[in-house]
Amino acid sequence: MIAVVIGASVAHGQQPMRAEADAAIEKFARIQAAAETPRAANAAPLITTFTEHEINSYVALEGPTFLPEGIETPRFSLADGGRVRARAIVDLSVWGTRERSVFDPLSYLTGKVEVVAIGRAEAGEGVGVIRYESATVGGISVPKTVAQELLKFYTRTEERPSGFAFDEPFELPGNVREVTVQSGEVTLTQ
Repeated sequence: MIAVVIGASVAHGQQPMRAEADAAIEKFARIQAAAETPRAANAAPLITTFTEHEINSYVALEGPTFLPEGIETPRFSLADGGRVRARAIVDLSVWGTRERSVFDPLSYLTGKVEVVAIGRAEAGEGVGVIRYESATVGGISVPKTVAQELLKFYTRTEERPSGFAFDEPFELPGNVREVTVQSGEVTLTQ
């Protein structure tokens, strides 16, 4: 789940590296261990920083084991001010199983297309929210409602059957209290 909040595949032409993926795996394990270990109320916060390349290498190399069906080659770019650009090849035939009217423009979206969403990640006091800014499907700008429907569908899990939604707060996993996104990295505070 934390990986979904913070990242994805190959950024800025860099090839995924096993060492960076392994570094991310170790950091996720430390975050999980810290979440399961009782800490004193006055203990110093635990701070973990992931580079964009660590995240992208992790998802490129390990993603096939946990990414939802229909999501391929995801990639996130991280910028100052919490700005996140997410890109993936999405198989809309997986998504398009719902019956749609011939007058619904979404009924014409099929096959594998590039989906790009841009927004801001905000998180504090154990709660996060992804603020929607824009999205394209197959290079065509789409309204928030279309991006929202895709996000909800592809982020459904047993624990969260409705998936995630833009602009709706959610509890951060692993006792993470704060997430800060800046150019090329994301920092989690527990």
